[in-house]
Amino acid sequence: MGSSMARHLKNAGFDVSVYNRTKAKAQPLIDEGMKWCDTPAEAAKDADVVISIVGYPKDVEEVFLGDKGILSTKEGGIVIDMTTSSPALAKKIYEAAKAKGVSSLDAPVSGGDLGAKNGTLAIMVGGDEDAFNAAKPVFEAMGKTINFFGPAGSGQYTKMANQIAIASGMLGVAEALFYAKKMGLDPQKVLETIETGAAGSWSLSNLGRRMLKEDYAPGFYIKHFLKDMRIAIESAEEAGLELPGLLKTKELYDILSQKGMDDNGTQAIIKWYLNQ
Repeated sequence: MGSSMARHLKNAGFDVSVYNRTKAKAQPLIDEGMKWCDTPAEAAKDADVVISIVGYPKDVEEVFLGDKGILSTKEGGIVIDMTTSSPALAKKIYEAAKAKGVSSLDAPVSGGDLGAKNGTLAIMVGGDEDAFNAAKPVFEAMGKTINFFGPAGSGQYTKMANQIAIASGMLGVAEALFYAKKMGLDPQKVLETIETGAAGSWSLSNLGRRMLKEDYAPGFYIKHFLKDMRIAIESAEEAGLELPGLLKTKELYDILSQKGMDDNGTQAIIKWYLNQ
């Protein structure tokens, strides 16, 4: 996702510098004229806006607060974390940035690899509204639906709501197609019919088709979805909320993870049903 987002920024006229823990992964961007930096600190030092999108909260913390992290050299400007991460960590980074005169926004995205490639991501932002307004041209280069939700952590809470909606929906898609097959129907024809009505969804139309083709290549990894569900469950428990649909979905994905399927796409949930 990060490579596609960087290209959109460059194509929008921004001067873009890049850092990745594995330089080879950034080489195509370097070949396209983007400047390579050896550390997050180097990338951040003279930039007006710094953007990160990594894997896990521990990676976010290292990138921002580590010895060679963004905030080790950054003074002024705006930092934006677009990783799906912990709301509590977003608040921690906001406070650390504020102490250095830096504006911090948590701005996780939805839309997956296709949204990143097409520049149509949904972007959910938390932080200070004046920083959001200043950064909006940057967001507009990468996304289509861009909304501000409130103080630091609000973007992450919104992304958790997104992931909760997807979680139970993924079970619904898999169960519907599994049921159709077991009843002797043509699952492809069923999909093409029900996607036009009230059952229609992005997951059904896109990931449902991948399920039927037995295409389990990741647009979004199971291991990352499990990370998101853990964060959502933890934040729900802190608020005293019970979310049975989310808990059941995580239970089934945990089974796939235990079977070595972490690097499959989330549509591989159909395997739980097929292997009964």
